[in-house]
Amino acid sequence: VQLQASGGGLVQAGASLRLSCAASGLTLSTYTMAWFRQVPGNEREFVAVRTLSGGRTYYADSAKGRFTISRDIAKNTVYLQMDSLKPEDTAVYFCAAGRPILSAIAQSSIYHYWGQGTLVTVSS
Repeated sequence: VQLQASGGGLVQAGASLRLSCAASGLTLSTYTMAWFRQVPGNEREFVAVRTLSGGRTYYADSAKGRFTISRDIAKNTVYLQMDSLKPEDTAVYFCAAGRPILSAIAQSSIYHYWGQGTLVTVSS
């Protein structure tokens, strides 16, 4: 099983980026897929999730209205569209796959599989 995250980069505040997470060895449609981010020295932070059951999406307050999680079943890929980026969005972004219960969707420890991370840097 491999999750390959990509799409990070250096952008100015207000710009957009789209992160991708391509899966091999597992079928994304059978997992809840999430994005987390981490700043060195801090814990991994929940950003967004798309649930296995019903395809519902949930976002951290910091991401609501600016980020959108989606998937392409044919490509077995999940995306995180990030608009109106802010310097505080700077972090390494990780995709994750798991089957958490709804109350645990924001808990990183619940997810089974992780991508390697892609760095997003937003300059002011």
